[in-house]
Amino acid sequence: MSHLYWLTEAQMVRLQPYFPKARGRARVDDRRVLSGVIFINRNGLRWCDAPAAYGHPKTLHNRWKRWSDMGVFTNTMAGIASEAPDNSTISIDATDLKAHRTASSLRLKKGGLLA
Repeated sequence: MSHLYWLTEAQMVRLQPYFPKARGRARVDDRRVLSGVIFINRNGLRWCDAPAAYGHPKTLHNRWKRWSDMGVFTNTMAGIASEAPDNSTISIDATDLKAHRTASSLRLKKGGLLA
């Protein structure tokens, strides 16, 4: 049994309108790459540790970086949230993020913001 994450076809159909138009050369399979990006981010892996099933790690990183800079992921989340009926709640991801207790003191050391 595979423990890899794959977006479904229904999810891809819902996300497709938010993707930028391909120009020139055809893009590598969106489903494979986005599933890989989600897998990497959900599991806290380095790009170089991406399973081979998702393709080359540099492709995953490049797509994530390019689309992040373009605001594609932000627009996608805002668009999906705006489709919800009034007075309803949408949960996009159940991922919990935690900051290490020493993270807040990093700004105070060695020329940080408060130095």
